[in-house]
Amino acid sequence: MSGLSRDTTLVTGGSQGIGRAVVDRLIADGLHVVNFDIKRPTVIGEHETFMQVDLADEKALRAALAQTVAGRPVTRLVNNAGIVRPATIDLVSTADVQAVMAVNLAAAIACVQALLPAMRTARFGRIVNISSRAALGKAERIAYASSKAAVHGLTRTLALELACDGITVNAIGPGPIATALFERVNPPGTPATQRIMETIPLRRLGRPEEVAHHVASLLDARAGFTTGQVLYVCGGMTVGLAP
Repeated sequence: MSGLSRDTTLVTGGSQGIGRAVVDRLIADGLHVVNFDIKRPTVIGEHETFMQVDLADEKALRAALAQTVAGRPVTRLVNNAGIVRPATIDLVSTADVQAVMAVNLAAAIACVQALLPAMRTARFGRIVNISSRAALGKAERIAYASSKAAVHGLTRTLALELACDGITVNAIGPGPIATALFERVNPPGTPATQRIMETIPLRRLGRPEEVAHHVASLLDARAGFTTGQVLYVCGGMTVGLAP
């Protein structure tokens, strides 16, 4: 538990995939986790509080946030929840863009706003936003890539605004990770998925727990001099690409 105690962390989208790996890791590291997700996890951990929340519903989200912060100070936040609506520029709709932005960006902002008072009182806070390698550009991901690029802008701006309060804000940009979401939009064995595999220098998909490791590191109390950064956990596929 070095650097961590049974403090409370809010994780959005913590019931499956990367989010589940993050919840499990943080509990193992000694934190209590509040999990906001529309889907109930298969197993709820001993030190996990699950709240069924549709992050696209701003009213419901803000009500859940108010309930969460009323009962305890929450000084760590992982904005992990995200949705993907694959489409090219010819086919993407305004509804697609609005739906993706509501979950991937607007919900993250609402969570930060709700937790800020406790962080400022404590003169301590850790915020980790889960972005994506797709923020650097990915065909057929117009809405998703745009939302994740926006998360980078949010991360850097928050880092500047909140540094004087002792709050760090960073983002992690996973590359292809072996999750149900990845396989749903990249079916195994298809030519498109094979082309993705060929772009990864390590020649394998990442594992959710590998992303969770870096999330836990950035949430640690000792990670106080790292802020405004985007860390790509991508098997080397972003090497040589513009940041």
